[in-house]
Amino acid sequence: MALSMTRKQVQTNDPAPPVAGISDARLVELARRGDSEAFGDLVLRYERRLIRVILRFVHDQEMARDLAQETFLRTYERLDQFDPSRRFGPWLFRIGVNLTLDHLRRRKRRGRWALFSDVGREGAPDPQVPDPRRSIDLGQEVRAVLDEMPETYRSVLVLRDLENFSTSEIAAILDRKEATIRWRLAEARNRFEALWRRRQNGATTSLIAPGADVETPTGDE
Repeated sequence: MALSMTRKQVQTNDPAPPVAGISDARLVELARRGDSEAFGDLVLRYERRLIRVILRFVHDQEMARDLAQETFLRTYERLDQFDPSRRFGPWLFRIGVNLTLDHLRRRKRRGRWALFSDVGREGAPDPQVPDPRRSIDLGQEVRAVLDEMPETYRSVLVLRDLENFSTSEIAAILDRKEATIRWRLAEARNRFEALWRRRQNGATTSLIAPGADVETPTGDE
């Protein structure tokens, strides 16, 4: 599967090793007491992976760094809301993923207006121009397919199959039940497979939009 192959390509960007002998819970406790170095240790521990996860969604290194910085700022401001009985990592990634998805929604809304304003400015594409997908590498193909998927399914697929978070961690990050995550993941994989095959076969028909009514044949008509 192309998705698993792409995950292997990026495993060199592993997160920084944890500060020896100090748990996340202890660092959070110290940070809440005003120890800025303790929070700095948390940043060192999670920064690289957080940027990598955000980069899966925004595809822009500089923007990913900016969103990661904003994530840590918001996390620091909300330390008093953190439940110490839970794990810090999923809570941090929840803030980061939500921030990133909000950014993408705003960009998408702006993109719609830009699309309308550009209608008619460009002529029809030259039929002699070769399909640019032939020169796109596997990672870009996977990214293109993921970008076609609804946010609900893209998020679980990225977190599970590209970033290898566990089902329980994803449930905590997305604030959903584990059963819901398992169902979404199965559906996301099915959708990815269908989109991947359609893209590789060069088909142009679109999948049925989520929530659309499907008329099921009843037999004799």
